[in-house]
Amino acid sequence: MRSNSISLQVDDLERRFGVVAKQLAQCAEHGEFASIVSRHSEKPSGCPACAEIRQREQDQADQLAVHTKNATAMLQRKLGSAMVPKRFAGKTFGQYSAVLPAQKRNLAKCQSYADNFSEHSQAGRCLLLLGKPGTGKTHLAAAIAWQVMQCTAATAVYRTVGGILQYIKGSYDSSAEYTEAEAFATLVKPSLLIIDEVGATKPTEFEQATLFAIINGRYEELRPTVVISNLMPEELPAVLGERSVDRLREGGGIGLVFDWASARAEVGA
Repeated sequence: MRSNSISLQVDDLERRFGVVAKQLAQCAEHGEFASIVSRHSEKPSGCPACAEIRQREQDQADQLAVHTKNATAMLQRKLGSAMVPKRFAGKTFGQYSAVLPAQKRNLAKCQSYADNFSEHSQAGRCLLLLGKPGTGKTHLAAAIAWQVMQCTAATAVYRTVGGILQYIKGSYDSSAEYTEAEAFATLVKPSLLIIDEVGATKPTEFEQATLFAIINGRYEELRPTVVISNLMPEELPAVLGERSVDRLREGGGIGLVFDWASARAEVGA
C-alpha cells in the first residue's frame, strides 16, 4: 500500500523542468519513494535518500582531497623555507644508526623532543646537541625539524652560523631588499630554529652579538632553538657567551653529548 505522504502528482513547475511523470518505487534500504521520469534522462530516478548519502560521501571525499592537497602544498612550502641541506633533507629517526647505549639514549631523547614539541614550544625549551663531529647531530636535528613540520602546524628553519652572519651582513648593502630588523625577524619568527656549526671558527664580537640577539629574541618569545656544535658543554660559553648559554639552558633546556667516534671516519677506514 502506498504511503499517503508520497505524492505522484506532477505540478506545473516540475513539468517546466522536464518531469514527465512520477511512479512509485521501492528502495531496499529506505522503503517507498517517488521515482521521477524525466525527458532529460533515459531512466527513472533512484532513491533520493541513497542519492543524498552518496552526495554527502562525495562531498566529504572532495573536502578531504582539498585538505590533503593544501596540507601537502603547505608542507612543501615549509620544507622549502626550512633550508635544510640536501644531504639531511627528509632524514628520519628511523634512519639513524644507534648501536651504542649513548647513541640509543640520544636518539630516544631527540625523538621525545619531537613527539612532545608542543609542550617544549610552550616552555620555550631549547636543545643542545654537542660533541664530536660525524656523530649524527645534524641528522637528528633534521629529523626533529621534519617531524615537527610534517605533524604540526609549526615551522622549522635550519641555518649555519656562517649563513646567519652572511644574511645579517647582507642587509647592510645599499642594494639590499631587506633591513637588518627584517633579517633578525625572520630568524626569531620560526617555531623552531636550528643553528649549526656553532664554534666552527674563532668567534668575533659581531658573531657573539648577532647570535645573542637571535637567541635572546627567541627566548623572549618562548621559541625553542636547537644548537649544534662540535664543542663540549664546558667549551660552549667561550664561543656563544655566558648570556646566550644561560638563555638556552633556562626552562629545562636539554643538553645531549655525542662523544663517540665519528661514523664518517669509520666509513673511510
